[in-house]
Amino acid sequence: MAKILITGGTGIVGSRLTELLRAKKHEVRILSRTPNGQNEFKWDISKKYVDEKAFIDLDYVIHLAGAGIADKRWSDERKKVIIDSRVETANLIFAKIKEYKIILKGFISASGSNYYGAKTSDKIYKETDPVGNDFLGEVCQKWEQAAHQFEKLNIPVTILRTGVVLSDKGGALDRMKTPIVSPLGSGKQYMAWIHIDDLCSLYIKAVEDDFTGVYNAVSPEYHTSKTFSKKLAKAINRPYLPINVPGFLLKLIFGELAIILLEGSRLSTEKLEKNSFNFQYKELKKALNNL
Repeated sequence: MAKILITGGTGIVGSRLTELLRAKKHEVRILSRTPNGQNEFKWDISKKYVDEKAFIDLDYVIHLAGAGIADKRWSDERKKVIIDSRVETANLIFAKIKEYKIILKGFISASGSNYYGAKTSDKIYKETDPVGNDFLGEVCQKWEQAAHQFEKLNIPVTILRTGVVLSDKGGALDRMKTPIVSPLGSGKQYMAWIHIDDLCSLYIKAVEDDFTGVYNAVSPEYHTSKTFSKKLAKAINRPYLPINVPGFLLKLIFGELAIILLEGSRLSTEKLEKNSFNFQYKELKKALNNL
């Protein structure tokens, strides 16, 4: 049984991961600004404070904290919040781990599938490919740099570059369940996706197995906005309209943020599968039917 501290533990992924870890008899601790439950501990980023009791006999940190990429339009202020909520939180944990001389077995961090940039191309991106030259690439690069600093303390680091997480508890899938389902923009952009239980299995694998390094945490089955929309419409019994929502309209509504809806490339899962990871939901149809 491992003792695991989760940042962002009350989010969609964190909540499901906590449930699955506890089912496997691991001890899960949650950092919260307003702790009100057992094994919840207070932290305050502005005051550089974390309850010291959260670190007692700690084995792993799973870093999921971060303001929602698609929650608000990207003003300069919002961009700073998106980066700081990922980077400064990791920096605070690093400072406390160093201060208290905690010997962690691993630091496990989320990152984004848009590490390679929000763009549509024929290329299938591997973990060794360079970071993209745009805002999302910058976010992921700084996020991962904050995680890699733990290696200076000889702590193994695992980073999961995560696509759109499909869950029945809200998030992206809820927003896609419109009365009529249509592709966005050109419809040719790829959507990197993963079922929440497969994603949680990757975090559990990082705790239970020798599973370190950087991985693309996405399903191996590729879908464009067009093919994804068709399968979604069928799964939720709603009409599919093969008339694409115009890109200019999405840009008008969402501003710069629209790029995450209008662009997207394929990511390789070869490294995951070489490390003996078996997806429970490889196919989108099976994932949607489950959810």
